[in-house]
Parts: sequence; structure tokens; C-alpha cells
Amino acid sequence: MKHRKEPPGDKNIIGTRVIAIRNAKRMKQKDFLAKLQTFGLDISPTSLSRVEGQHRLVQDYEVVAIAKALEVSVGELLGETEV
Repeated sequence: MKHRKEPPGDKNIIGTRVIAIRNAKRMKQKDFLAKLQTFGLDISPTSLSRVEGQHRLVQDYEVVAIAKALEVSVGELLGETEV
């Protein structure tokens, strides 16, 4: 796994949680992207990387699809409850 060269951005609050949950589930980015497609969210690997690095804004419908794909609640993804 490549480590990020840049510090996290400030465009979203879910990026670090997406990484943590995805890693806890031992899910690779490419597998996660495929799962996102099953929930109607077709984003590129670069866009996902930018979301995870907090360098890309995330639309509300994307947050819902990401939560479904990770099998967590939107609240957990937003940090309202413990992951």
C-alpha cells in the first residue's frame, strides 16, 4: 500500500473514516470501487483517492452510497457514533 505524500485536506470529513473502515474490513480500493458501482456510484480510482485524502468534496448521494458499500450508517461515516 502506498502512503500518502500530502497531509489530509479539508474538503470533507469522511475521508479518514472511509480509509479506516475499508482497511478494518480488509477491502482494497479496487474492490471498494466495484462495490460502490453496485450502489450506483461510479467514481474513478483517482476520485476515490482524493475523497480518502480529503482533497475532494463529497456529494450527499455519494455519502449514502459509500456508507452502504462499507455497511455502516451515514452517522458512523460522519463521526456521530463510534466506528
